[in-house]
Amino acid sequence: MHKRTFLRSLVALSAIGSLSLLTACGESASSSVKVGVTAGPHAAIVTAAADVAAKRGLKVEVIEFTDYVTPNTALNDGALDLAVYQHEPFLNNFNERQKTKLVNVADAVVQPMGFYSNKVHNLKDVQSGSLFAIPNDPTNSGRALLLLQASGLITLKDDKGAEATLDDIVKNPKNIKIRELEAAQLPRSLDDATVAVIPMNYVISAGLSPEKQGFYFESIDAPFALIVIAARENNQSDAKVKTFIEAYRSPEVKAFVEKTFNGTIKTSW
Repeated sequence: MHKRTFLRSLVALSAIGSLSLLTACGESASSSVKVGVTAGPHAAIVTAAADVAAKRGLKVEVIEFTDYVTPNTALNDGALDLAVYQHEPFLNNFNERQKTKLVNVADAVVQPMGFYSNKVHNLKDVQSGSLFAIPNDPTNSGRALLLLQASGLITLKDDKGAEATLDDIVKNPKNIKIRELEAAQLPRSLDDATVAVIPMNYVISAGLSPEKQGFYFESIDAPFALIVIAARENNQSDAKVKTFIEAYRSPEVKAFVEKTFNGTIKTSW
C-alpha cells in the first residue's frame, strides 16, 4: 500500500520533516520513496505508478503541493526522493537560480500548454484590448509568451526564448493586455480574462475541457510540454529510484493515462 498526502505549500517543508521522522521510526527507508507532485494529473499518475511499485516491493508516498517551487526545494533538501511535475527548462531554471544540482532521471508524460476561454473559441475572435492571463513563474511565463508569439498576437525580441518577459514584447498589434498570475489560479481567471494560457495539469485538475474551452496549443514536440522525473545527483542511481522509474514507465501506467485522460495527456514511452 502507498500513502498519498496533500500538503499546502506554506507548511509543506515542516510537514514533510514530520513525515520523515515517522517513516524513520516505523519502516525501512530503503524500501520506500517520497515523491513530490502537484495536485491533479501528476498526483493521479504517480498514484497509479505507486500501485505498480508496491507489487515490486517499493512503498511510494505521494506528496501533493500547490506550487511549483516547494517540491524542488524539498527534493534538494532531502525531504523528498523524487519530484514529478515539471519540464526540463523549469528544472534547469530552478537549478540556476537556487544553485542546486537536481537532475532529470527519466521522461514522464507530455502535457501541452494552451489557450482557454469562456468567451472566444478561435484566434480570429480575439478583439483589440483583450485580457490574457499567463503563469507568473519565470519559465512558464516565458513559455506562455512564446505561445502568444506563435499565435501571431505578439512579437518578442529576436534573442529571447523561454527567458522572455513582458518587457521583451516589441509588437502587440491588437494591444492585448497581459496579466501574470500563479499558475494554479489561472483556471479561476476565466470569468475575468478573455483568455488564460494554462499548463495542462491545472486544466485537468480544474475540470476544464481542452476540447470545449481550449483552442490553441503547443506542439506536442515542444520541450516545455515534456514532463520529467527529477532526483538529486546523490540519489539518481539508487535502486529504489530505478524501481520507481520502471513502475512509472510501465504498461499499466500507460494504460491508466490513456484511459483516464483521453489523449489530453500522452505518455513518453
